[in-house]
Amino acid sequence: MSDICLPPVLLGDEPGTFPYAVLAERHPAIIRQVGENTPYDPDRRRALDALLENCLHGTVEPLAADAADHDRWAAWGTDTYAGRSWFDVPWLWSESYFYRRLLDATGYFADGPWHGVDPFRPSKLAELAAAETDEELAALDELDARPPARRAEALLHGSLWGNRADLGFRLSAPRAKTPADVPPLVADDSERLWSLLPPSADATGTVCLVADNAGRELVPDLLLLDHLLTHGHAARAVLHVKPHPYYVSDATPADVLDAVRRLTAAPGAAAGYGRRLWDALADGRLTVRAHPFSCAPLPYVDMPDDLRAEFAAATVTLVKGDLNYRRLVGDRCWPPATPFADVTAYFPGPVAALRTLKSDVITGLDPATEAALVAAEEQRWRTSGTHALIQVRDRRH
Repeated sequence: MSDICLPPVLLGDEPGTFPYAVLAERHPAIIRQVGENTPYDPDRRRALDALLENCLHGTVEPLAADAADHDRWAAWGTDTYAGRSWFDVPWLWSESYFYRRLLDATGYFADGPWHGVDPFRPSKLAELAAAETDEELAALDELDARPPARRAEALLHGSLWGNRADLGFRLSAPRAKTPADVPPLVADDSERLWSLLPPSADATGTVCLVADNAGRELVPDLLLLDHLLTHGHAARAVLHVKPHPYYVSDATPADVLDAVRRLTAAPGAAAGYGRRLWDALADGRLTVRAHPFSCAPLPYVDMPDDLRAEFAAATVTLVKGDLNYRRLVGDRCWPPATPFADVTAYFPGPVAALRTLKSDVITGLDPATEAALVAAEEQRWRTSGTHALIQVRDRRH
């Protein structure tokens, strides 16, 4: 992004803004929910209470000196931001560090009974077990009767909308309540994406998918990867997930296994998807990757060399979800018409963003589309989750 005039990074210091609400309201609610969902002992509960007080009224504190990732987080910013209010540091950094400290409070990294216990697992499992998931998986029976091209489009849209709405793998966007002159899909480069992934009997390429949430969003991501592998769009797929719990529902390796098992245990066509995914994991055509940078409080422009090399070797990297979009383009106050290709020019290979809009950051928007959105919804369209986009930057840019 060296040739772009960079706007300011988003902060959470202004009451009434979306970032401020996340820090002042959402994070306290998450702490309370974590305490309610798991019977933590008194020491853990005191630690959760202390984190709540610190986030609202205290300042950023570095990790304990003996923490395994102390030096990593020092390089990522704790040495820079220590002593400052959580509201006065970059919002992306503050959010990310909150989840790292939440794991400390629950004992995730400490020796003892709570070591390795995902504080968000109850809600993840409840979502997989929900009746809505049964309905969505049952829709695969009808989907399998469609021609491969229409099936591919439906699976792409299922992955795009994730757990926002009806995943019935329909060819249109979900039944969101949006004005008639404003489409739910505000940018659609899907034809360009498919041009990067032509089907072939002798497919040799690799697709990377940087996952977002577990549960009912991860399932359609896996279904899309199965389709790409089964129909020769790629010979290999790499699924990038978080190495530990993050942002409430972000996918971890354990969540991948839960999702595949959910598919294999389902009736009908879903079980076939599950078995193929299981086999692909076992023979290496599908690889799960949990790079430490996946939990970094930094944009992808700062990715380490080994990750850059992986993405450079991929036919295309699919970047899923709102948080990953913020990291892809930079968590900044971009003018919406800023070209997506310009802000992702640093990315080492072709990249596609599949994202439901749930935060203020947006690039690559047609000015007429932005004007219609603002006229109809003021600025609510940025965070309501009723709109989505598919944006692609290939090597031609």
